[in-house]
Amino acid sequence: MAKPVVLVIGGAGYIGSHVIVEVVAKGYHPVVIDNFSNSVKGSGPKPQVIQRLETITGSQIDFYEVDMADKAGLQSVFDKVMKHNKCYNIIFSSSATVYGNPDYLPIDEKHSVGQGITNPYGRTKYFIEEILKDLSKAEKEWNVVLLRYFNPVGSHESGMIGENPQGVPNNLMPFVAQVAVGKRPCVKVFGTDYDTPDGTGVRDYIHVVDLATGHVAALKKLKEGCGLKVYNLSSGNFYSVLDMIKAMEKASGNKIAYEETERREGDVPAMYGNPALAEKELEWKATRDLDKMCEDLWRWQSQNPNGYE
Repeated sequence: MAKPVVLVIGGAGYIGSHVIVEVVAKGYHPVVIDNFSNSVKGSGPKPQVIQRLETITGSQIDFYEVDMADKAGLQSVFDKVMKHNKCYNIIFSSSATVYGNPDYLPIDEKHSVGQGITNPYGRTKYFIEEILKDLSKAEKEWNVVLLRYFNPVGSHESGMIGENPQGVPNNLMPFVAQVAVGKRPCVKVFGTDYDTPDGTGVRDYIHVVDLATGHVAALKKLKEGCGLKVYNLSSGNFYSVLDMIKAMEKASGNKIAYEETERREGDVPAMYGNPALAEKELEWKATRDLDKMCEDLWRWQSQNPNGYE
């Protein structure tokens, strides 16, 4: 019997690559589309991240370098992996940023979205969510799962795949890891006067492998003919910027210099989620703690100081 096919758009990226490992482990056949707009292709007959995924999984990964805006290119991929192109199941990688500046904490899926969004990234995710919600109302054959990510950290425990930001990292932990490995001089802490335990911003961090297993759980939900579903993928725990720096110092054994500076526009003081609905309906729960996140992140960063380059 042929394995069920999962098309992973952006599968050469940080989260997509970890999702591929988990879907292979659960008996799916992944097909990857990526245009490398936000990642490095690397050397060899296949992109380096795809080569590494094949080593980790022991499976051949079907890969196509296609841009999502290239309709003809996408159609050629669909012709190869789907019999009649009648696929009405989609998992969308959304974000907790759709909640904006939260009205209450921890945030559950009943929290309002779209109001008070503080950055263009969150607004883009919100718009796509709305499009998919409208689609599911208009065409009842569609099954849509919106996964609202909190803050993914860490890497596969092999250290072979991980976050590979281009230029200056936008997120805290890749920057902290680059300071720990000596690639950058210090971390800038944007704001130390928030109403939080130590004055720095508080976030809900989740191990990227836990995030990936959440996608496998969502695939099972699609099989039920679930209609439209929305889930937070979060740990339910929260840590400050200084907590994260200290945890990375512990994992790396290196002192991490940091510089306190003014708040950054668009940042909210605190953001952490309630993952109870995902635990109830998807039977999913984040199990890897902060030490594990930082240990795995350090293994990736120390073994690959320049990423896939």
